Amino acid sequence: MSADAVFAALSPVIDGIVATFGRSCEVVLHDYRDQERSVVAVAGSVTGREVGDAMSEIGLRVLAAGDEATNEVGYITRAHDGRVLKCTTLPLRDVDGTLIGALCINIDISAINRATGVLSDLLGLSALEEPSATTNFSGDLDQVVDSLIERAERAHAVPVAALGRDERLVLVRSLHEAGVFALRGAPGRIAARLGISRTGLYNDLAELKKDTQ
Repeated sequence: MSADAVFAALSPVIDGIVATFGRSCEVVLHDYRDQERSVVAVAGSVTGREVGDAMSEIGLRVLAAGDEATNEVGYITRAHDGRVLKCTTLPLRDVDGTLIGALCINIDISAINRATGVLSDLLGLSALEEPSATTNFSGDLDQVVDSLIERAERAHAVPVAALGRDERLVLVRSLHEAGVFALRGAPGRIAARLGISRTGLYNDLAELKKDTQ
């Protein structure tokens, strides 16, 4: 089945999924052939995604995995407004097995989480573990990349421009693991954000590659 046929077949399906799970559910269909505007269909409204938005950092991770990408089912994350979400990401492939996009299901379980906490207190049970990760669903790829860099800034408690070489290598490694460099034009975008030359960034990536050999 061609990529176009896959998306054409799935577009009407997402409405049925949302109708089944109700207003706390959102389904987002991504076409990775257009990385800057990968969202091609949305049903429901949990993250505020719209057609024409970019992928989130979760999508970056799937994109970077490429043909090795696997289903990620039922993982817990937190939106920037504090809501707790249960998400599933299903990579999509064409007839040749090439990664072409993803079907993402997001369910807002905040109310359930609060109710579970109350019941746990009443019954003397342990509360559910809170999600440690926050996902940027802004729909703007530059904002998604910025959120990953800002996370590193908070971890080091200094702006990226003030990082030493070793600290910057740790940051570049984390960006690489997050899948940022799978994006077209990523080196120029990241180098500008880090305040270094593109050559300097390529040197960092070469150093990381050498460390893993």
